[in-house]
Amino acid sequence: MENQLKNDFEKIVKTSGFSKKDIDIKKIYLNKFIKKGFPSRKLENWKFSDISQIIKKHIGDLNFYNDYSLPNKIDSSIFVNGLEHNKIVFINGRIEKIEFNYEDENKIEIKDVVELNDKSNFENSLVDLNNAFTNKYYKIVVKENYALKKPLIIYHTTKENLYFKNINLRLDFLLEKNSRLKLIDISNDLSEKNFINTLYNFELNQDSILKNYKIDQKTNNNIKYSFNNIDQDINSLSETFILSSGSNFIKNEINCNLNGKYSSAFINGIFSLNDKRHHEIRTSINHLIDNTKSYQLIKSVLENDSKSVYQGKIYVNSDAQKTDGYQLSKAILLSENAEFNAKPELEIYADDVKCSHGSASGSLNQESIFYLMSRGLDYRQAKELLINGFLLDVIEKITDSQVRNLIKNLIGVKEWTLVK
Repeated sequence: MENQLKNDFEKIVKTSGFSKKDIDIKKIYLNKFIKKGFPSRKLENWKFSDISQIIKKHIGDLNFYNDYSLPNKIDSSIFVNGLEHNKIVFINGRIEKIEFNYEDENKIEIKDVVELNDKSNFENSLVDLNNAFTNKYYKIVVKENYALKKPLIIYHTTKENLYFKNINLRLDFLLEKNSRLKLIDISNDLSEKNFINTLYNFELNQDSILKNYKIDQKTNNNIKYSFNNIDQDINSLSETFILSSGSNFIKNEINCNLNGKYSSAFINGIFSLNDKRHHEIRTSINHLIDNTKSYQLIKSVLENDSKSVYQGKIYVNSDAQKTDGYQLSKAILLSENAEFNAKPELEIYADDVKCSHGSASGSLNQESIFYLMSRGLDYRQAKELLINGFLLDVIEKITDSQVRNLIKNLIGVKEWTLVK
């Protein structure tokens, strides 16, 4: 694989137009990735999801070179109907459109020349791979005291003729003081058997609010990894929701640093998996100063031979008194072969805190099904109603009503009338 990486890297250098400084920095990240390789179960954070073996089994040899010189035609049918929104469109890893038509002039800045640096804070080989091979990335700046009038939807699209490729995407976001951003990530993959590696960096200044909703629902056989790093200042708030159901394998990893007093982070997620899909959410919430709050709720509904993993860590620094940290994961297993793994962690060095974690799994309650059938539902409807009820409290954590209704429609949550 080393020769493949080096050869593909040289092809990118010849066609990209990178500065010598950027090339030198990218070489540093390339060598770091070559040294460490793809993560395996030997690493504690990857003990449930050996991506090295997953790629070998489902893809085989990867091609790390992508030709970004030619534009791709945008299929407007991918756009969400009935919701006015701003757009960023990725096709096969290339940014084809950035559009903020609903926003005030000079309130959104798009920086298309972002200098790399060689000081990554993450001991993460997939972040190294991303930094080495990302073609071009942008920084979106929301100006001070400005709230976007409409949500920003980022469309991640791959086309049918893409196979055995490694695609690396990156975006950075800066929310200046007292600004607001509502962001919806939607995957729309037509390709099969690729490894898609996405890196987002968020910087939230004082009193800013980020609402980030990630939707991966379209069935595909790609392997995906997503890393979100969130740095929060005083009285900032981040809300993350993940709907994870479509890809063959995906690991969503979130690292959140609560650096400012009264900052808070909320992470909620739903796994809805069937066949042999294998999805994971790993979170690391770092309470680094006093009076910060975090809340995490992850629920899974698993059919057939599917597998979900939740690894959640709450770290409380010795200076982080008055911390409030909560995490809970639950799963319903609809098959004897379905598998749920949970690893909740608390690492606490302060003594005046409120922190808790928990995890539970089981099957549907047959007595509840029998009761619902006695009230006029058939078996399928009773089962669906119980699953809806199980997931509904996660969906209700979504504070934006438009997105909440969108998620309900995607999952199929609906009202039932029981016979009295």
